[in-house]
Amino acid sequence: MEHILLIGHGSPRKEANNIDLIANVLHNTIHPECDSGCVKIAYLQFAEPDITAAIKECIAGGASRIIVHPFFLSPGMHVTKDIPAILSEARATYPGVEFVYTEPLGTHDKLVQIVIDRINAVKFDAPEDIEKRSFEIIGDEVDLADLPPEQIPIVKRVIHATADFEFRRTLVFSPDAVETGVAAIRKGANILTDVEMVRTGINKRLLDKWGGKVVCNITDEEVAGTSSKSGRTRAEIAMEKGLSGTAGNVGIVAIGNAPTALLKVIELLAKEFPQGPTPLVIGVPVGFVKALESKMLLSAQKFPFITNLSRKGGTPVAVAIVNALLRMAEEK
Repeated sequence: MEHILLIGHGSPRKEANNIDLIANVLHNTIHPECDSGCVKIAYLQFAEPDITAAIKECIAGGASRIIVHPFFLSPGMHVTKDIPAILSEARATYPGVEFVYTEPLGTHDKLVQIVIDRINAVKFDAPEDIEKRSFEIIGDEVDLADLPPEQIPIVKRVIHATADFEFRRTLVFSPDAVETGVAAIRKGANILTDVEMVRTGINKRLLDKWGGKVVCNITDEEVAGTSSKSGRTRAEIAMEKGLSGTAGNVGIVAIGNAPTALLKVIELLAKEFPQGPTPLVIGVPVGFVKALESKMLLSAQKFPFITNLSRKGGTPVAVAIVNALLRMAEEK
């Protein structure tokens, strides 16, 4: 069995001893399905574990081959003499174990890009500068040219909120989705959400300009009482209340958490929305039970929708879609 051992210098400053973060990312990258802890760390001085203890731990874990990487920038005395001396003793102590010693980080060309990134980072101290640069990076890393122009700001904002480029291919829009959502905002229509987290994340400053408000009934006492008596979820009852004849003025329904809420909305809107024009339904619940099924059902409806055909989704996605529409309404 092969183990990898990252060796850092170590520091009296405790928070500086953090190469375990690098080790975790390395392990997840090269051994994504491994749970044996085959990437370990050690420090030359000032911190634990030391190199000898880490080697012993690797061998106790079944390692017959240990790749040792000095996480140092240059081949100084520590890299060329101190660590090799410790490894020489380890080879004598464990003759049946193969030790492979790599070069340090050195002058690899990718380090130049890291320096460039660090230099560029100081240019983006203001939140709007950070967001602008983030969207530029997204544009550089994924080709959105074949998407309808009105969908691109939404896809970008979802990727920005999740750092997940998979949404580029899994987000699905009805033909009139974006137009319906922007028009609803500009008319001062309300936004109905399934949970408080979605309600909280929506940009109220942009929405207030048009006169709309965000409505969430999940914590309503009447909803809670009906749920306890009927055995149905609060989420679906909250949707019923939000779309009832007395609720009024709902232009967008944003569901980021509860599949039961989305299924209830589909049921209600597939019949006839009592307030006239059907609202845009943003249905992106996350999870393993009924989440994908509810989104697939939404994608087959005739009323306006935006959804994501995968298990992924959640509050950040729902909020990102709504906030993208709010910005588009302002720009238009």
